[in-house]
Amino acid sequence: MADSKLERARPLSPHLQIYKPAMTMVMSVFHRLTGVALYGGTLFLAAWLIAAAMGKAPFDAVQWVYGSLLGRLILLGFSWALLHHMLGGIRHLIWDTGRGYGASERAMLARLTLIGSLALTVLVWVAAYTMR
Repeated sequence: MADSKLERARPLSPHLQIYKPAMTMVMSVFHRLTGVALYGGTLFLAAWLIAAAMGKAPFDAVQWVYGSLLGRLILLGFSWALLHHMLGGIRHLIWDTGRGYGASERAMLARLTLIGSLALTVLVWVAAYTMR
């Protein structure tokens, strides 16, 4: 009979400390974080719309906050999160078609998501300041 008090060496499930962070893992985390950030950014958008509906004084106050350095940094982060999350969704849509599962394809899509979101954010902000 086996002694039930003896401890056996059981295999441990792989954990994040074991894996070397891959670009696709990092992008998965960023996709989730940008989704959470979009909730907060939507509150800023709702505050702006509510202030616009309330009249000139509340709208001017919100415009002042959003026009400050901190407000612009928040808007910049929100626009990057929106574009990054959108491109991450397109990446998932590509995977839903059964394409892009190769190791090199996954890494390329992850890089394109990151580079594309940064480039599109700069493009949107340059266009916004140009039209202003």
